[in-house]
Order: sequence, then structure tokens, then C-alpha cells
Amino acid sequence: MTRRLLAALLAVSALAGCKTMEPKYSQPAPPIPTSWPQGAAYLKQSEAALPALSWRDVFRDPRLQALVERALVNNRDLRIAAANIASARAQYRVARADIFPTVTAGGGATVSGTGDNGPNTRFSADVGASNFELDLFGRLRSLSNAQLNQYFSTEAAARATRLTLVGEIASAYFTYAADQSLRRISRETEAAAARATTLTNARLQGGISSRIDLRQAQTVLEQARSDVAAQVTRVAQDRNALQLLVGAPVADADLPPSLEAVDTLVREVPAGLDSTILLRRPDVVEAEFQLIAANARIGAARAAFFPRISLTGLLGLASNALASLFTGGAFNYTAGVNASLPIFDAGATRGNLQYAQAQRALFLARYEQTIQTAFREVSDALARRGTIGAQFAAQTRLVAAAQDSFTLNEARYRNGIASFLDVLDAQRTLYTAQRSLIATRLTRATNLADLYRTLGGDQTIDTATIAADKPHFPLIGK
Repeated sequence: MTRRLLAALLAVSALAGCKTMEPKYSQPAPPIPTSWPQGAAYLKQSEAALPALSWRDVFRDPRLQALVERALVNNRDLRIAAANIASARAQYRVARADIFPTVTAGGGATVSGTGDNGPNTRFSADVGASNFELDLFGRLRSLSNAQLNQYFSTEAAARATRLTLVGEIASAYFTYAADQSLRRISRETEAAAARATTLTNARLQGGISSRIDLRQAQTVLEQARSDVAAQVTRVAQDRNALQLLVGAPVADADLPPSLEAVDTLVREVPAGLDSTILLRRPDVVEAEFQLIAANARIGAARAAFFPRISLTGLLGLASNALASLFTGGAFNYTAGVNASLPIFDAGATRGNLQYAQAQRALFLARYEQTIQTAFREVSDALARRGTIGAQFAAQTRLVAAAQDSFTLNEARYRNGIASFLDVLDAQRTLYTAQRSLIATRLTRATNLADLYRTLGGDQTIDTATIAADKPHFPLIGK
């Protein structure tokens, strides 16, 4: 009898939850052009589809890969994201449980009596379900769907956190390498300025140079020394930033010696022609799941206008003797049906529906805004990528010319042909050009990291699988 009652309750539950009053959902059209911008600032894109790239395919420096792997285990933002996923999953299970009956079992014994009569003992055992709502209009099913999509949204948010973390570590790594290179250039300039100061001082003592030449040489020397001290600070701060992102101490062996040694170890990231690849970005997927959840809550708000019907059932055994408790004569049962319909609630039910509809409009706007922001980010990265090659080539030629000019002017000064002012100008030009070349190298490396991140990296999310109630996107991927 108990098994038949449970089977009946489950069957009624399944039938009641087959339909909902949710508006039919269809994915909104992306409010962006179908292709990337074109013009002088952009490279011609390949028609090939964007491949699934792992961050290991893009960032091929073994030291950088080791840092990313450690960060995916130790970073606190990812731990927070993992905790949020666990919380969302638990909340979904709670919401889904409301669709099914809660069956409880109990038993007890009571002893009663008066002064004239002996004790009266009564034993009981029962199993039943109380206040089980028949979800005839899909209210509970809509609330469960909303919580399910909220869970999916949290999963996608964790993927977005992971993608951002990989990009931030790459950028911090390249920044550290660039500051290492700047520190080396500052030290080389300091050494050259020290030699020039020594030479100028010797020429002053010999009556060949003036004290103005000596002071000018000293200004270059002290500026270089100041830059060395500043770069030492920046390198230390860059290391602190990396340690925060990694979530653990970073050893010297994990750090790059210079930007020149690592900036070529970044793979080009193809963007393809079709801008709809942005729909795979984790933040876009997160926004769409939030929109779907808001759409489901409209169904729950609509169902609140209709009656709520709940069932109560109890099967039990009761007897004055424990030995006869489980006999046929001790069997008893009760069943009841309750129905309630809102008649007057001062507009609260309608207000809840209007609020749910307004929330859907809000999340639709957020979804479209997320796509537009993603399009702008990719377009900016493509614009920078389209011109950085020419800029880097020109900057490289500038450094070569400045180096040759400084060498020639220094030789002319040693032979008494040129003034020290010519040497000073050539040295300052070379120093500035070298620093600009490093900045351009850094821009080129971080641009590829930005393009990987803005295109969604390897965070492809199969929404068909998700729609089939098969979530779970691990934080630590390929």
C-alpha cells in the first residue's frame, strides 16, 4: 500500500509539472554587425572558423604556463567562484525538490492513565505526505527552471573568471619582463653616462672641456641612476602582482629574464569573419542564462493568479499493544485536498507579475549590452593588432638609427670634432627610443593576450548540452 501511494504521488507530480506558463524563449538577435570592422587599422581576417584554442596553445612560454597552472589551483577568485557554483547547485536542488512530495515516516508510543485506572499504552507508526502542491499551472516548475538557469549562469561566471585570470597573469608576466628590460637599459645607460662623465672630467682637468660639459654628463648619469632605482621598485611590484594572481609565492626560476626572451612565444589568435562567435564568450553566456531565468520567473508570476491545490495523505498503524501493531486491524489512513485562490491581495500578485516582466526587460538589456561591449573589446584589440607590426618595425629602425648616431657622435667627440652637446642629444634620443621599443614590444604581447581573452579563449560552452540538464564546467580546463 505504501509503495502504491508513493507511486501515485510521484505520477501526479510528474503530470502536474509538464507545462508552465512561461513566455516562449528565443535567443535575441545580437545587436552588433555580423562582421568585424574593416579599414586601414585592421588586418584582413581569414574566412576560416575560429579554432578551439587552449591557453597553452597561445601562451607557449613554459614559465608562463607553469604560473597559470598554479594560479588555476591557488587563486582565491577561482575558489570564490567554485563556492558560488556549489551554492547555486544546492539552491537549484532545493527549488527542484518543491516539485515532488515530501514523504515522512514516524512512530511513537504514549502512556496515559488516571488514579482509578491503570496505564493505557498506545503505539503508532505512520508514513505520509503533507501539503504537497499539485503544480497544475507550472508555478513550481517555473521557479525550478529559473533556479536551474541561475545555476548555469554561475557556472558561466566562473568560466569568465578563469578566462580573465589567464589574461591577467599573461599581462602581468609580460609587464614584469618589460620592466626587467627597462632596468637593463637604464643600467646600460648609467654605465655609458658614467664613462662619459669620467672622460669629460679628465678633459676638464686637461683644459680641453668646460665645466658645463661635465655638468651635462652628470645630469644624464643621475637621471639614469634615478631610472634604475625606479625600475627596481617596479620589478618588485610586478612580482607582488604576479604572486597575488597566482595565489602562491613565485620563485626566481618562474620569472622571465627580459621581454625580448618571451614576447615571441605568444601565438597569433585568429578572429575569423563572423562576429557571432562572441555568443560563446562566458560573460555573454552568463548574461543569457540570467535572461532565461528571468523569463522563467514570469511563468511563476502568471501561475500565481490560478488556484493552488495541495494534497495531504497519511498511512498508519495504531494499536494498544506492540505485538498487534503490524496486523491488518491496526491499519488506518487519511487523505485530504486543499485549494486556495487569491481573490483580493491589493494588487500584490499583479505587482509580482509586472516586476518579473520588468526584470526580464532588464536582463535583456544587460545581455545585449554585454554583447556590444564584447564587440567593442574585440574590435579595439583587432585595431591595435592591425597596426602594431608596422609600429614595431619602425621603432626597431629608430633604435638602430639612434644607436648609430650615438656611436658616431661619441667617436667625433673623443676626436675633438663634435661638441659634447651633440653626444648628449644622441644619448638621450637613443635612451628614449630604446624605452619606446620596449613599450611597443609590451603592447604587441599584451594585445595578443587581450585578443585571446576578448574572443572567449577556450571557454566554448555547449548550450545544447546545458539545456539537456548536463551542466558542470570545471574551473581547471585544458
